[in-house]
Amino acid sequence: MSDRYRIGIDVGGTFTDLACVDAAGALTFLKTPSTPEDQSIGVMTGLGELAARLGLDLPGLLARTGRIVHGTTVATNALLERKGARTGLLTTRGHRDILEMREGLKPERYNLLMPPPEPLVPRDLRRPVPERIGHDGAVVTGLDEAALDAEILRLKEAGVEAVAVCYLHSYRDAAHERRTAERLAALMPDAYVSLSSDVLPQIKEYERVSTAVVNAYVGPAVRRYLDSLARRLAAIRFEGSLFIILSQGGVAPLAEAARLAAATVLSGPAGGVAGSRRVAALKGLPDLIPFDMGGTSTDVSLLEGGSIALSADRGLAGERIALRSLDIISVGAGGGSIARLDAAGILQVGPQSAGARPGPVCYGQGGQSPTVTDANLILGYLDAEHFLGGRRRLDAEACAAAMDALAAPLGTTREEAAAGIYRLINLKMADGIRLMTLRRGVDPRRFALLSFGGAAGLHAVEVAREMEMERVLVPAMASVLSAWGMLNGDLRYEVARSHLGDLASLDPSALAAIFAPLEEEATARLAAWFDGAIHVERVAEMRYGEQIFEIEVSLDGLDLAAPDAVRELEARFHRRHEELYTYASPGQEVVLVNARVVAVGAVEPPPLAPAQAGQGPAAPLRSRRAFLGGWREVPVYAFASLPSGTVLPGPAIIEAETTTVVIGDGDTLAVDAFGWLDIRVRRSA
Repeated sequence: MSDRYRIGIDVGGTFTDLACVDAAGALTFLKTPSTPEDQSIGVMTGLGELAARLGLDLPGLLARTGRIVHGTTVATNALLERKGARTGLLTTRGHRDILEMREGLKPERYNLLMPPPEPLVPRDLRRPVPERIGHDGAVVTGLDEAALDAEILRLKEAGVEAVAVCYLHSYRDAAHERRTAERLAALMPDAYVSLSSDVLPQIKEYERVSTAVVNAYVGPAVRRYLDSLARRLAAIRFEGSLFIILSQGGVAPLAEAARLAAATVLSGPAGGVAGSRRVAALKGLPDLIPFDMGGTSTDVSLLEGGSIALSADRGLAGERIALRSLDIISVGAGGGSIARLDAAGILQVGPQSAGARPGPVCYGQGGQSPTVTDANLILGYLDAEHFLGGRRRLDAEACAAAMDALAAPLGTTREEAAAGIYRLINLKMADGIRLMTLRRGVDPRRFALLSFGGAAGLHAVEVAREMEMERVLVPAMASVLSAWGMLNGDLRYEVARSHLGDLASLDPSALAAIFAPLEEEATARLAAWFDGAIHVERVAEMRYGEQIFEIEVSLDGLDLAAPDAVRELEARFHRRHEELYTYASPGQEVVLVNARVVAVGAVEPPPLAPAQAGQGPAAPLRSRRAFLGGWREVPVYAFASLPSGTVLPGPAIIEAETTTVVIGDGDTLAVDAFGWLDIRVRRSA
């Protein structure tokens, strides 16, 4: 086996992206239609097309590939579409209704007509078990194994495929959950088992049971998919490493991703963040707003000082997933977002999407409702004859007819309707940036916008203008940056435990004793996957005594055995609280809730080959009539043919095989040493 190639694969709602880097840093990438019925079909098709571009057959490519990193939406789709496994829950007697009680609040608390959410596990499959561990870890009621076996057999008779186990205070002592897993293995050997003490061994019952249930619900689908993909690759002699990128941005082997399936629900967007970090380092721009617009949604995050926050306060499809994940806001706005008139006859765009099938009207696959992509074609931003590098011809006639049908009840022309769609989707995506920045006290004007995803280049400059941002970056691999970014992700293994107590009552030796076993466990688990150097990150999750939420405080550089370690940790908490909320209360009790250790195996990022230097001014391929406040004849340039050092005034359209970039009047584009576009945005009048 050769380590000549590294391949990143990102499965999206419309396209599957592949990025391949060789030992010299040369990058080859492509997009192929996703296959929602079985994502591995699209993955294998894409690998075959990638091999052909490199002048190889598929076995030849895989024989020369040392690593594949994959982002998958199997768990996401199972949860969004409610197509997960038939799941049962074993829980402490008297606690079977926690899934419905939740935290006692509705998402829209003043909406009197809002129906209660339907739990992933119906009540008859939530089985009570006589047992109880106290808050201090002492056994209050021993595990009744006869009753347990009876409940397991009841679930088996009901055709349950996956079982979540969540006993009260099992984060203190997991003995009852571990024994339950043994009985499940004996009586339901084929069931997927999700223990809360394994998935989320932390205080807060609802978060723990919900996360364990989500893990069980999506686990069988994730495991089947990963097993199928591994078999397909092995059949074609792939002997390299296959990793999955997780929601927290680290990569893990297949067995870990199958065990912690709920940690893959933000798998794809995590690759975009990993790529954004690499871009920030290469460009020396630590403050970026990654803006990832694909076919069905736009993901916005915030890279400040070169790092992005992790959050455990996340959910998907109304379900709580308390595993740490990258702090990303998703907006229902993408190239496939459908335009329609609401009951009042007002134009709306999204969140409904045409997806991969049937897709936009112009794809000619049966789509009937105009989408954002159709609007971009009407406005002249896309070329019907050169889409995907000429591999697909867009159906301009069908697109025009669908736009006319939308425009007629509005009393407008098709061009005015398309311009309205374009404007509305830009405002919607700008609102996503406002949520990530202004709502958190961050001024977006001091950040650069990093544009990536297949559709982002068509909108990024106008979104930046709306936000009064002055700079937009578009890397050469912008359309597949999430796939490329996965090759830059480190291996990570996290261990957390709850240690609820007043910080002032701890002495330095107790603080060190809390973190030492976690560090030992995390490094041992990571060492089983990774034979390189491992470094450790320690985090304390803390709060003031009267608060009901925690904040993370880094322990980097803190000697836990030092006499003043506890006092320094408390001071760090006050400083961090003030950074986040503009105030601190040094006189209040400070509580340590969770201790967390992350073992990190740093992966050497792939090299990046420099662009060709320019020999003269760049010449346009052609010109095209495009709507930029009015119809203009706009020069069209080939992205790949722009040498470094090129400077172009707007308006201009930059075309690549997998993306198109539109810059307006008064904007200026420069091509940097990597061949990336660095755009200075004119302020709006």
